[in-house]
Amino acid sequence: MLPRLSARALKPAVFHNVSARRTISVQVRKPTSSSTFRHDTPPSRHSLTYLHVVYCIYHYNHLHQPQHRRVVNVELSILHGSPEAKAEGDVQIQQHSRLIARGKYIHGLEVHRVKPDAVEEYKKAAAGYYATIKDDPELHVKLTGSWETVVGEQDTFYHILEYENYAGYDKTVAKIRNSDHIKSYNKMIPYLNSRSSSLCQEFNFFPTAPPHTEGGIFELRRYQLKPGTLLEWEQTWRKGIEARRKFVEPVGAWFSQVGRLHEVYHLWQYPDLVARKELREKAWQLDGWSDTVKKTSQYSKFMDSLILQPLPYSPLK
Repeated sequence: MLPRLSARALKPAVFHNVSARRTISVQVRKPTSSSTFRHDTPPSRHSLTYLHVVYCIYHYNHLHQPQHRRVVNVELSILHGSPEAKAEGDVQIQQHSRLIARGKYIHGLEVHRVKPDAVEEYKKAAAGYYATIKDDPELHVKLTGSWETVVGEQDTFYHILEYENYAGYDKTVAKIRNSDHIKSYNKMIPYLNSRSSSLCQEFNFFPTAPPHTEGGIFELRRYQLKPGTLLEWEQTWRKGIEARRKFVEPVGAWFSQVGRLHEVYHLWQYPDLVARKELREKAWQLDGWSDTVKKTSQYSKFMDSLILQPLPYSPLK
């Protein structure tokens, strides 16, 4: 049990109770010799703050306001890692998703890393699976597109599937597992080094383009965001994306909800790499775009640019 501190020895500090939308004052002090823990250095942000703030939060919630039993949300993440903090973080992520997601569909992003000496065999097997399920009316799924990486991760293939939300995903997976489609899927397995998948939602201002045939190449931009920055990233990008739209219309944009979290993807289509270069240079000359790039890069841990070639059966090509 934490020791009771003398009120005369306390120093005031202010913390914010976000959930209660109010500011409270708690007290921080250096422990005396009667305390059960010792420090020989003066109180500082790095040494004594943690223990005393934990004490003061406990004292505030359970002694001063026992009728409310509220947990103080310290914005410095002092209590990060507790079940309460984790639960609150999950709620915040869900709230952010509702703010920025279109919410109508769930997109499955499937990544297959193929053995270099088995690429052609894999392509045939993949066509036998993906080209078949996209035409099955009993499945609650549509194939957005299938691509092969030509610049970036070599021998890697991307497949994006559109489900009728999570219920459609569950129904589709169940039907595939109990049909001949699973046999077609298993024919791809011997040619793979590894595979991964994630479930994503569309940004609400960026609906996925319908099937079309325009030719050229696709660019998949992939960002691994710092946890907790998705809303700021979306707000910044939303403001600046209009500069890019003056020259090229995006194909789609998604953020992950299941799988590797805090990932953002957006997909573009160009006639060729020369056109890509010229269109991007024009965007940089407009007000707002350079500021957008600067700010969004601050929210990212790393980013990738992949050039993709659509496969023959891809609805987007």
